[in-house]
Amino acid sequence: MGVEHAALNAIRQLGFDKKLAELGFNKRQIAAALGNVIGRMTQPASELATYASLQQKTGLGELIGYDYEGMDLQRLYRSADMLLKHRDALESHLFGGALSLFGLTETITLYDLTNTYFEGIAGGVKKAKRGRSKEKRSDCPLVTLAMVLDVSGFPKRSRIYEGNVSEAATLEKMLEGLGAVPGSTVVMDAGIATQANLSWLKVHGYHYVVVSRKTARQFDPEQASEVQTAGGDTIQVQRVADKATGEILLYCYSPARAEKDRSIDTSKTARFEAVLQKLVDGLSKPRGSKDPATLRERIGRAKEKYARAAQHYRIELTLDEAAKKVAGIHWEKKLKPGSAASHPGVYCLRTTLIEPTDAQLWRIYSMLTNLEAVFRSLKTDLGLRPVYHQIDRRVEGHLFISVLAYYLVHTIRLQLKAQGIDGAWETIRNILSGQVRITTTLQRRDGKTVHVRKASRPEPAQQNIYTALKLSANPGGTHQTTM
Repeated sequence: MGVEHAALNAIRQLGFDKKLAELGFNKRQIAAALGNVIGRMTQPASELATYASLQQKTGLGELIGYDYEGMDLQRLYRSADMLLKHRDALESHLFGGALSLFGLTETITLYDLTNTYFEGIAGGVKKAKRGRSKEKRSDCPLVTLAMVLDVSGFPKRSRIYEGNVSEAATLEKMLEGLGAVPGSTVVMDAGIATQANLSWLKVHGYHYVVVSRKTARQFDPEQASEVQTAGGDTIQVQRVADKATGEILLYCYSPARAEKDRSIDTSKTARFEAVLQKLVDGLSKPRGSKDPATLRERIGRAKEKYARAAQHYRIELTLDEAAKKVAGIHWEKKLKPGSAASHPGVYCLRTTLIEPTDAQLWRIYSMLTNLEAVFRSLKTDLGLRPVYHQIDRRVEGHLFISVLAYYLVHTIRLQLKAQGIDGAWETIRNILSGQVRITTTLQRRDGKTVHVRKASRPEPAQQNIYTALKLSANPGGTHQTTM
């Protein structure tokens, strides 16, 4: 009962149930919709798993006055279809409700996308395509979820694309059609920040803060200022005005990132040189390859595999007198200027914003961590992956249910965070799931039986959450029946 109690409170705070009624959902359809969304919050999995939970485990029916045991599975699927049909209206309502609830104003626009994989061949799903999987499941067909979010972490709009869609190719379509207001600031990572996209943003009146795709790095500590991160670490930032583009370039140096860069470079360098040394050792072995073409091919494959390290090497093959066999392999390492190896811990931000301070610009960029948290929550906490459906609308419905569940989860977590409770949703869910509804049966002396139905007494951690959310610790109240 605990998770359902908190979720239903968030639904009422955002007016989600009233919006469903306004869109024409009847009582049974609203119950199915709430079951779908809250079921994704309580036991994230497929709609089939949600149905089993509604039938056997959840006390949601007691909270809303609906008998889920009498609902068939198809009603749950049809509910997902109806939710998807009203996607734009629901997202607009929930985003506006969240801003109103927390007294927020629409500011920065964050944009990113992620993908999830199918179990099965998904042969009948048009958007199921092979591509680069962010979960390392490129062996499976994929489908892509793109989202535009406000800096508050609430989604403005979402869309589903093919699994092999290019990140850079979706930006214009999303911002133009999904409610990003011209004049706002778009924050995105280097994968989407192509020059074509940046030019489009300028032409259409958007500002941007992006990670530069340019490889050259520079940094002068004497020209830098210090910025404190949310975690208490210190980074240095150097502002450079690019007169040719009218942009501000912000070169940032992070000691933690420098340590990570050095570790990666050391590992890649060791592996690349190990390949070269193995080729050298093969020259003195009877069956070792000495063919120039073969060795150049192997060196080329090593360069491709360890490109980060290989860019700093100049490699020469020495041939024998007949110029038919390789007699020696020699290499020289010289750090490439402007690379991660020559400037460990340095990265560059590009922006059209002139007025913000260095610290403000860096903090705007750091908002990208909001996106990472959103997608991590969707995938790990809210059952976005994998997808089992084999019908187009059911695939999109499955993903949209996770998006709707995220609105509620984020609403709950923001309220808890304001009261000093900053746990992940999985932690909060596990705490609340321990409270249940139970029936105590008492036999009276006159032969009658008294049944008392109420929630179990909350544990201290559960009580803390209820207090922070201003909720009763006895969800569903107490009901007594005498027979």
